[in-house]
Formats: sequence, structure tokens, C-alpha cells
Amino acid sequence: MGPGRSASRGNGLLLRQLFEPQSCTYTYLLADQAAREALLIDPGLEMASRDTQLVRELGLRLPYAINTHCYVDHVTGTSILRSLFPGCKSVISHLGGVKADLLIEEGDVLTLGCFALETLASPGHTDGCPTFVLSEHSAAFTGDALFIRGCGRTDFQQGCAKTLYHSVHQIFTLPRDCLIYPAHDYLGQTLSTVEEEQTLNPCLTLSCQDFIRVMNNLNLPRPQQMDVAIPANMRCKVQELPGSLPQQGPSLAEMEPVSPCFR
Repeated sequence: MGPGRSASRGNGLLLRQLFEPQSCTYTYLLADQAAREALLIDPGLEMASRDTQLVRELGLRLPYAINTHCYVDHVTGTSILRSLFPGCKSVISHLGGVKADLLIEEGDVLTLGCFALETLASPGHTDGCPTFVLSEHSAAFTGDALFIRGCGRTDFQQGCAKTLYHSVHQIFTLPRDCLIYPAHDYLGQTLSTVEEEQTLNPCLTLSCQDFIRVMNNLNLPRPQQMDVAIPANMRCKVQELPGSLPQQGPSLAEMEPVSPCFR
């Protein structure tokens, strides 16, 4: 399934994967087609009009707009969505110190018609990084904890390589055919599976000691959007108008010297 394409699962769940090219962020729309209830995972400010139009075109209600963590590379679209969809609640982990309507923790469940998302704590990129798992364990939305053949960086925002290593290996206890949907991808990949990442992920097939050594020596550049994104995202609202946001950062070609496995 490519970016922007719809997947209508046989059990009545609609899943749409949407892409924002500047920060290479995926936003996910999940909906119970019978109940007409939907949620968005990791909506961004730059694509809020796109997401709003899609929800309205499909005739859906939007009770939840979920952030998998406090981003440093883009500003959340949660505030706009809350203002446009009555009853929509912003959702984020209570461990991140971020303001939101609903603060969640490990074991909490968000219901969506007949479906549910279970919250699995997966800190390490930040303290407040949950993974959201469909209740039948067929898919996991891993945020910045686990990417396709990579993982999130651990050099700021309470990052800890050892913690992330153990968090990802907790994700690896899900069924081997469980689909992995990350928050970002920089090489045009759209999804993976638990089995693929267990066996093919070049950083997470290392020992914990070697993983920590690699993560502590990445020397990645500081995210250019960080000074704008963090203050806005800590409040789950927009502090600047979209037109006044600084340039989102280098293009994919300009980022070539940096490993795509870590962001």
C-alpha cells in the first residue's frame, strides 16, 4: 500500500496512510466504516487541510487526534483538528510532559467503533513514546521508536539508547506477521512486519551493548525545525501561522550523507 492509498480491511476497518514530504512523516487515518468513527495518528500542521478534507469527504466523525510523541521536526495539526471537529480530543502519553485533552499510559485502550487501539509504552526516543497496537495484534503504529530498517535517534529529549533497545524488543514480542507502520520513512518504504525488523533491521539485530555504542556515536545534525516545533507541540497547539514557519530542513538529496536509519 503506497502513501495516500486506502486500505479497506475485510473486518470493516479503513486504514489510510498519508505522507508529508518535507519531514517524511506518515499520518494514519483509521476508521470503523460501520460506526463512521475515525482517528488520526501523527497529524501535521502542514497537512491539516488535507486531513480535514479527507475526514469530511468520507463522512466520518473524529473523536481522537493522536500524537505518538512531542515532535522536533514538524508542528502537530492537533489544534486545528480540535477546532474543526467538535468533540475531537488530543491524545498523547502522560510521560512526555505535554498538554493534551487525554493523557494515556501503558495498557490504556482507545475504542473506535468495534475496534480498539492498545497502548504499549515504547520509550527511548523520548520518555513519552507509545506504540499503538490494533486489538487483534494485526498492526502496530510505532511512531519514532521503530522505523523500517531503522529507529529514532536518542541524543535529545530524554533519549536513551538502552531504553529504546528494550522497547523495540518488546514490540518484537507481537506476532511475527504483525504489520509495522512507522511515523517516518526516508527511502519511500511504506510498511514492514515484526519478522522483517527482527531479522533485517541493521541496528536492532545488534546486541544491546553494540546498539548503545552505535547510537552514542551517530553525530547527527540538530533538527532545523526544533526551536519552533517543541514549544508548539508541548501545548498541542500552534504558536505560529503556517506561513511563518521556517524552512522545514534539507531535501532528501541534501540529507544523503546522514544514515536514513536514524532520525
